[in-house]
Amino acid sequence: MIETSCSNTAHPAHRSVANDRYLLWKLGITHVVNAAHGRKYCEGSHQFYGSSVEYYGVPADDSPSFDLSPYFLPCSKYIDSALNKTGASVLVHCVVGVSRSASLVLAFLMICHGLTLLDAIHKVKERRWIFPKAGFLKQLRILDQKLAREPQLRQLP
Repeated sequence: MIETSCSNTAHPAHRSVANDRYLLWKLGITHVVNAAHGRKYCEGSHQFYGSSVEYYGVPADDSPSFDLSPYFLPCSKYIDSALNKTGASVLVHCVVGVSRSASLVLAFLMICHGLTLLDAIHKVKERRWIFPKAGFLKQLRILDQKLAREPQLRQLP
């Protein structure tokens, strides 16, 4: 499961959950993806979580001009690999939890679960409000078109 502070569904979370190690333990989080790695107010790192939580940092700027697309595939692979481990739960977060992390979760659903961008947006919005930046949506539309043309890209090595 991809976990958040409010339910066991595929969507992003706010940094306050990610910065509360006790809450993560209570929620059973085993893996954290920080879409604001190295940014102000985002504590995440291997040292912060220690040995109880696996950590994956994406140094993304919350700017519509930032190219998040190079992280779509490696982040999706990381989440997919984590979720294939028995008892694993993944928290994907950034600072506010509506743009960068949402975009990475949308890419994961498209790449690993075969959803179109629109279907992925609807799936996430069933559980959480998201608002990806226009630049991230444009990159996700390009991914959607590429996956439609080349469905074999959905097969993770």
